[in-house]
Amino acid sequence: MHYRIFRWSWLLLPWLAACNSYAPPVNLLNITRDALVARMGEPDRVRQMNEGTRLEFPRGPMGKHTWFVYFDAAGRAIRSEQVLTEQNFNQINPGMAQDEVHQRLGRPSEVQALGRSRGVVWSYRYENYLCQWFQVELTLEQQVRSTGYGQPPECMGRDDLLVSLR
Repeated sequence: MHYRIFRWSWLLLPWLAACNSYAPPVNLLNITRDALVARMGEPDRVRQMNEGTRLEFPRGPMGKHTWFVYFDAAGRAIRSEQVLTEQNFNQINPGMAQDEVHQRLGRPSEVQALGRSRGVVWSYRYENYLCQWFQVELTLEQQVRSTGYGQPPECMGRDDLLVSLR
């Protein structure tokens, strides 16, 4: 029995290694930027902040997490946060600039153009029990028109998908 488990366990190693690099390490204090990038890959965006630098790691388009990792002026990690949460979604309000949304939530999972050149909808997948995503409707002037929750395509039933394709 133990031999069979050992014999097939090597197949799990690449999968486990991939999961290991999905999120920042639990104990990331004082890790260098280079060490973090070696572990997680290149960030989607690097932002200069008052206290130092922030690296953004969206795990999409199908991922449900976006990690922000903050570094002090000396280039050492000081904290990380997963920003795709309802608490953060509640801070997105009509009239807010597109760049403010991007600064709070990072890159969206999907961008859809609205008909008649009315703007775009940014959709963010996130952890929830209802199989929904958070959506931000942006005007042509790059300001939030509205926010809400919708159902991503992978959650639609076959009949729902056929209706949406018509």
